[in-house]
Amino acid sequence: MTAVDDLWFLATEASQQAEQLAHRLRERYDDFLTYEPTRHVSRPRFRTVSERIERQGLPFGAHTIPYRETGEVLLVEQAAIDTWVLPGGEVDPGESLREGARRELREESGIDVEYEGLAILGEVTFRCNGHETWGVLPIFEGRATATETHVDDPDGEITDAQWFETLPENTRDRAILESWRDSRFCE
Repeated sequence: MTAVDDLWFLATEASQQAEQLAHRLRERYDDFLTYEPTRHVSRPRFRTVSERIERQGLPFGAHTIPYRETGEVLLVEQAAIDTWVLPGGEVDPGESLREGARRELREESGIDVEYEGLAILGEVTFRCNGHETWGVLPIFEGRATATETHVDDPDGEITDAQWFETLPENTRDRAILESWRDSRFCE
């Protein structure tokens, strides 16, 4: 007997969930940047990501671009992969996207922000051996209300939080972050 490959069904369900979430975000917010990266992943990773997207429409949770009026942006370091990233992560059941982003921001950097809206709406496509799905990556922007950082990440993934005037070369999604900063501070 041949085993049935359910990845096509899971991928389809995940894409539908992502479409619903993207539609709600587009209705609620305007004046945000969009980007559409594609990731080629292994079969186990494809399944994991598809399951996450099927639950909430989110492959990586919700994130924040914390900034100072001077244009500096706060990034957090994932030392295990030698990369600076925006603070953020999975949204817990019962949390709104912004509540999840705020909780992750506090855990990973110790700061809080006054949220101003959606900065970037990512639509991340995942491909694996003929299968494809996509998920939403909402990135909110917020002006920092405190700038003293303190990392207290319960997952242990984040090792440092720093303010940057110039983004490091090893910043994930550096080009879209620079585009956001240019649109925000270079008018």
